[in-house]
Amino acid sequence: MSLVSLRPDSIAALLEAPLAIVVPVYNESQTIQSVVGSWMQELDRQGVDYQFILLNDGSSDASLSVLKTISAEHPRRVVVVDKTNSGHGRTCRLGYDAAVAAPRVEWILQIDSDGQCDPAYFAEFWSRRTSADCIFGRRVRRDDGPARAFTSQLCRLGASLLSGCDLEDPNVPYRLIRREVLASALRRIPASFNIHNVALTFILRKTPGIRWARVPIRFLQRQGGQNSINLINVIHWGIDMLLELRRLR
Repeated sequence: MSLVSLRPDSIAALLEAPLAIVVPVYNESQTIQSVVGSWMQELDRQGVDYQFILLNDGSSDASLSVLKTISAEHPRRVVVVDKTNSGHGRTCRLGYDAAVAAPRVEWILQIDSDGQCDPAYFAEFWSRRTSADCIFGRRVRRDDGPARAFTSQLCRLGASLLSGCDLEDPNVPYRLIRREVLASALRRIPASFNIHNVALTFILRKTPGIRWARVPIRFLQRQGGQNSINLINVIHWGIDMLLELRRLR
């Protein structure tokens, strides 16, 4: 089912499984079908009841067409949202808001669409949910190059200094969060924030009483597309991130 310009509560009405998987998609027409397929195989093997929220962030390639094909093949497992481009963070936020508004959803898993989040680690994430509210990946090995790893370390340093505690891997996209905990955190983050992954980690770590678990993961090389770093953009993103985090309480 393809949705166009729908509010989070409208998307939420289509979510009936206890696990909602938020996946922002931008120009991943060559890889998204294999990524979703590999995740479905693992989730089915684990006996998990799940639904994907596949959010097309204004892709300029054939991503939307591929997403519609996936949805047609797996109508019970996939909800497709087509939206204008707003960036990774705000796209994730739309998926988060929809998931927490769905009363049957108990857990929200976020992964990226480029194949870097290996489903082989999911069983470890899922097993930790009985004793943790937030289960985050910690990238102990990265195949996406030293430049990406360096920017993540800069992100960790800046966000940790502002929060007063070590946020470890604050922008990791592989994360499983209990619905009630996510809903509470989102109320403290303006929807206009650009870097939601870091903002969410920042708020969750500063909130007392939340039970944490970290799963060491290998972060794979992306399956397709171009993996590049623009130094000027990184500097701008870093400045924006620090300014945004300073506004959070």
